[in-house]
Amino acid sequence: MAPTSPKPGTPVRGSKTGKPIMALFDLLGRSWAMGVIWQLSEAPLTFRQLQEACGGVSPTVLNKRLKELREAALVTHGEGGYHLTPLGQELFDLIRPFGQWSQDWAQAIEADG
Repeated sequence: MAPTSPKPGTPVRGSKTGKPIMALFDLLGRSWAMGVIWQLSEAPLTFRQLQEACGGVSPTVLNKRLKELREAALVTHGEGGYHLTPLGQELFDLIRPFGQWSQDWAQAIEADG
């Protein structure tokens, strides 16, 4: 069976080059991919806990996203449920500052509006 997650070196949505950054943006741009990574950054979660933490995402979408994130070596399943791999945690550490930036951005827009 062919992999379903974007892979560096192969064309992805929005790019025919297969550059790693484009594969990453394709993966992270899929529905609930960032939400799953964000929720798993704190502790392992079972499927049901993760579904609840993601606001009731449908089981079909969550299953698909978890499969893609596992193929991308960002998430794994083990003791206690799903959790980030070391590579997934490294990615989250790079993404984490966007959380505070987004709060500042929201306040700036509100102040300008």
